[in-house]
Amino acid sequence: MYKKIYNAIKKFDTIVIARHIGVDPDALASQIALRDSIRLTFKDKKVYAVGNGSSKFSHIGSLDKLGKIDEKTLLIVTDTPDKKRVDIEGIDQYKHKIKIDHHPFVEEFCDIECIEDTASSACEIIMNLIKNTKLECNKEIAETLFIGLVADSNRFLFDSCSPRTFSLAAYYLENYKFSVNEINQKVYKRPLKEVRLEGYMGENLVLTDNGVGYMKVTNEILDKFKVDSASPGNIINNFNFIDEVIVWVTMTEDIKNEQIRVSIRSRGPVINKVAEKYNGGGHMMASGAKPKTFEEAMKLIKDLDKVAKEYNKEEKER
Repeated sequence: MYKKIYNAIKKFDTIVIARHIGVDPDALASQIALRDSIRLTFKDKKVYAVGNGSSKFSHIGSLDKLGKIDEKTLLIVTDTPDKKRVDIEGIDQYKHKIKIDHHPFVEEFCDIECIEDTASSACEIIMNLIKNTKLECNKEIAETLFIGLVADSNRFLFDSCSPRTFSLAAYYLENYKFSVNEINQKVYKRPLKEVRLEGYMGENLVLTDNGVGYMKVTNEILDKFKVDSASPGNIINNFNFIDEVIVWVTMTEDIKNEQIRVSIRSRGPVINKVAEKYNGGGHMMASGAKPKTFEEAMKLIKDLDKVAKEYNKEEKER
């Protein structure tokens, strides 16, 4: 599969690299690192990393304004399982497409589909792609890949981390000599206003009888703490170790996009199928959704509570 991807990259002079809407560190790092690796390997190719960026993740790298494309342009989509979530306009105009993704399969929309749903991150797949082909790497590219790997695995805390994950991390650290401490500072340093928001979220967490904890953050609360609608979702992993909670959810009002931004995490119950019912999806233990109202978001909570109840019953019977 990696050889097929490399040969396709080698064949095309213009390459566009996209990823999912609602950018996160792994999505952004995977596309930027792949872009920079292709540029380093093939000096004459025009390679663009595109999509809506985020000032919060500006340390990862900058995106490009899309140049002229034609039927000989290759589109590579990273970290995205389905076509509707690709952050690019006119995806159907690209006649040649490659998918590189670590989410469970949702739909086939590319000519080459590299899906490794046991990988910790899209960056892990790109790491392995570069390591096993003639694509080149340098210290800056290695740092970018490590940022995505660390962010999506939550510092190697998730079960998605395998021996390969640690092997690749060691390989890139040994060969490119970057600072792990500096990377962790970039990924995890937060403004005081977000720390105070986290305190509010902990104080106002509501717990169901079946272990679903949820936090409702209105636009009024966002204004009070002077944060944006992405901030509560950025904090969600910090609630991973509450003993009484097995599923935890942030529900944040997004006035600009007329929706509720929902982030979901789990320590057991499978949650992505519930997320898919509410304009979302993702991994079995980490998903997101975008219901239109808080009323609809509470229906999602009820569905998650049913899943948690069934999970608890099965656990007791073991």
